[in-house]
Amino acid sequence: MHPNTLSTGRHWDGSPRTTSTRRPLRVTATSPSRLLRTGQSGRCRRCGNRIDIYQRTDQRPIALHPAELTAADVPESCRWHLSSGIAHPHGDGSTWCRVPHAMLCPDRTPTTRTGPHLDAVRRQLAIRTRCLIDTGVFTPTPPAACKPPGGSDRPARSVVQLLLGRYLAETPIEGIRCVAQTRHRHRCPQPVLAPNTPQGLWTLLPASPQCGQLTLPATLMAVYDLSRLPYTEQMRWRTQRCPDHATNPGAADLALAGWQVFDPLLHAAHIHTRLPHTAPGHHGKG
Repeated sequence: MHPNTLSTGRHWDGSPRTTSTRRPLRVTATSPSRLLRTGQSGRCRRCGNRIDIYQRTDQRPIALHPAELTAADVPESCRWHLSSGIAHPHGDGSTWCRVPHAMLCPDRTPTTRTGPHLDAVRRQLAIRTRCLIDTGVFTPTPPAACKPPGGSDRPARSVVQLLLGRYLAETPIEGIRCVAQTRHRHRCPQPVLAPNTPQGLWTLLPASPQCGQLTLPATLMAVYDLSRLPYTEQMRWRTQRCPDHATNPGAADLALAGWQVFDPLLHAAHIHTRLPHTAPGHHGKG
């Protein structure tokens, strides 16, 4: 009696063996948002509750409450809706809308009058925060102490000038990391600052306020100037991509770019009046 040898493409009973093909997630070139859904969720650092992060029409991020709420229970000025992955600050005419997490965060004081329904949601989030703290799952992040301007030679958050504007980075220049997804579905570990690409210059520029704001004393601040670089290179920095992923339009993003539009009044703690010690090849000018 000979054993019945089956082909590797079938199970022991002779049924065909089917294997599911893993298909990578891709974002179409015409999509207004290149951020994958897996990169849009997070937790509030102040209360520990889940938030959904989306881009607004001005490319700035906003944290929304993950559940939809009845539009009638939400003030008109606080209604948001999503369209093609972009958050818009008004209702879309439906009976449901999204709400900014800042309105419901238990660790924040609401700036807009809320009704009984929103107050109930806020209490539920407060109870959940207390449960997360009691079980050791979440530890509230204390507010960072603001350093006086010019108190450190190396800024913890660099101010960058590109595309006719100034932006505040989340980290120093060397720590700005690519936000694109690799073939292994992880975030790219490469920095945006690459040695084989045109470099910016540390320079002292006036800390001029925005139009219509109060005037500031005549102060020069340290700015990493990229305005002399080609437009494509400035766009690479703005989209926060390494040189390899900048030429790969099919790669999606796993995180939002960490830029904030720099405001000298709101971000006064990040104004440094001295040029930092730069590495070779990063010369500053005064």
